[in-house]
Amino acid sequence: MTGYIIVSIVSGILFGVLDGVIHANPLAQKLYKVYKPIAKTSINPIAGIAIDLVFGFVMAGVFLLLYASLPGTAGLIKGVSFAVLVWFFRVIMYVASQWMMYVIPGNTLLYTLTTGLAEMLILGVLYGLTLKPMV
Repeated sequence: MTGYIIVSIVSGILFGVLDGVIHANPLAQKLYKVYKPIAKTSINPIAGIAIDLVFGFVMAGVFLLLYASLPGTAGLIKGVSFAVLVWFFRVIMYVASQWMMYVIPGNTLLYTLTTGLAEMLILGVLYGLTLKPMV
């Protein structure tokens, strides 16, 4: 249980750091200008940290729940499998919805797909290398 808590906190912090790198770099700022008319002008850092920590606990917990069902025998393979699964449900479905509902440049959508995959792979590898079910 202690390992789960530690990995969840680390992954929550990692979520925040990766989101910051992904969304605050110069390329992202240029690509995400399309959202400027509807984007908030300031952020609530306390809420952002809390949300990322909750995401860390939820993602680590779901990984453990699905562990036996994920392909592969090694934790690393299971982590990558989990990452691809989450990438589909979190990122691909989001990008497909954005593409269908809004006029978003293809480069922006491709950037979101690519960075989302990288983020999920990093987190999946973390889970795969550090978390194992207690049973």
